[in-house]
Amino acid sequence: MKSQFIEFANNQQAAAISGRQDAWLRRIEEQTGVKILPRGCQLTVSGEDDNVKQAEMALAHLRILEEAGVEITGMTVNYALACREKMDLSQAALLTKTFFITGRGRPVKAKSFGQWQYLQAIEKKDLVFAIGPAGTGKTFLAVLKAVEALKQKDKSKIILTRPAVEAGEKLGFLPGDLQEKVNPYLRPVYDALDEALGVESARKYVEKGVIEVAPLAYMRGRTLDDAFIILDEAQNTTCQQMKMFLTRMGAGSKAVITGDITQADLPPGQASGLIEAEQKLKDIPEIAFCYLSEVDVVRHPLVQKIIAAYRG
Repeated sequence: MKSQFIEFANNQQAAAISGRQDAWLRRIEEQTGVKILPRGCQLTVSGEDDNVKQAEMALAHLRILEEAGVEITGMTVNYALACREKMDLSQAALLTKTFFITGRGRPVKAKSFGQWQYLQAIEKKDLVFAIGPAGTGKTFLAVLKAVEALKQKDKSKIILTRPAVEAGEKLGFLPGDLQEKVNPYLRPVYDALDEALGVESARKYVEKGVIEVAPLAYMRGRTLDDAFIILDEAQNTTCQQMKMFLTRMGAGSKAVITGDITQADLPPGQASGLIEAEQKLKDIPEIAFCYLSEVDVVRHPLVQKIIAAYRG
C-alpha cells in the first residue's frame, strides 16, 4: 500500500478538479481502485502502487487542463481516466491549444490526443481518412478545418457530401423533390456548418455556392479544383462510388473522408467502399489514415460504454 499527497495551487483549482460534491474524485476512485481523501488544497491518494500512479496520472492530466482554462467536465475526466496508463503528459498539454473560434465565439480545442493527431493529419496531407465510432468528432472537426481554410483563402470552396443510403428507413413516401428527400441525410453536415459559422453566415455561403452540400451522386462527372471536400458516412459508399469520389479531386484540393465501418447501412452482400479504400490505399504515404476509438468519444459519457459494449 502507498499514500501520495497531491497539492493544488489554490481552492479554486481543487474544487474544479474534485467536481461538485467531489464527483470527479469519486469517479477516479472507482476507476483506479484507490481511496482519495480531500482536505483543502490537498489530496491524499492511497492504494496499491500501480493504482496510485494511475490516479496521479489522471489528476496531473486534469491539472494541466485546468491551469490552461479548460473546463473540467465528466467527459474530460473520462478521457483522463481512459488514457491514464499510456498518456504522456506532454499530450495533455496539446489539448489546451485553441485551433478554432466558432461563429458564436466559442473556442474549440482537441478533446483527445486522437483528435489532435487527426487535425494535424488534415493540415499535412491532401487526402485523409478518419475511421472511428460515432461521437468522436470526425465530421465536426473536418468541417471546422474546411471553414478555416476558406476564411484564410487557402481554398475557394467547401463541398460536403454524403451517400444517400437509407438507414433501415424508407423516405420515398415523403413529399418534395430529391433535394428535400435527402436533406435528412445531410442534416448533421448543416448542423456542423451552423456551429462553425453561425446560422446566418452558413446560409449566405450556401446560397452563394461557396459552400455546397449535396448527395454523393451529384459529384459524378465533376472535377473539383481548389476545394476542401468532405465525404461523410463513407462506410455507406459502394466501391464504385468511393472510386468515383476519390477521382474527383482536382488541382489544389484537399479531401477528408469520414466513416464508421461498424455502422454500414448497405444492402446485405454489398461491399463498403471505405473498407476497400483502406485496403488498397493504406500504403500510399501521401494519404493519412486516422483511427479514432471510444476513448475519443466526446458525446455523453455513456456513449463510450455503449460503444465498448457493442464491440464486445
